[in-house]
Amino acid sequence: MRYLQTFHRRLRQMREAGHLSREDVAHMCGVDDARVISWEASDARQRSYPGVTELLDLCIRTDTPLEQLLDLEAGGDSGQLPLPGLAFSNNDDLGAALTELEKELSRVQLTDEEVELLRRFRKASDENRRMILQILGR
Repeated sequence: MRYLQTFHRRLRQMREAGHLSREDVAHMCGVDDARVISWEASDARQRSYPGVTELLDLCIRTDTPLEQLLDLEAGGDSGQLPLPGLAFSNNDDLGAALTELEKELSRVQLTDEEVELLRRFRKASDENRRMILQILGR
């Protein structure tokens, strides 16, 4: 979590500067308000952190650079966040890579109907989940 040491403060500042409520951020990230409250918690014992998907959703939907929310300065000489399997040199066409990533993300993005089904599945009791998985043959 070394890249997220000041995330709670940076998120709150970004949210307030953009006149966004916690509910707005929760909607953008597909989480409930309580998760956003825990991301902004001042007390580290009550704080949680967003997943990569939630973090990327927030950045994309608010046009916020990822480095504005993360502590990259402490990340070494290059100031780059090390991501296994992804490496760019200064000669790489970042625009082409981002276009390819955008295509891949749109390919795997859930439809509204799929999101609703997943939400209902997550809220179902353990017994109902087992029955659903048995019906699906899993």
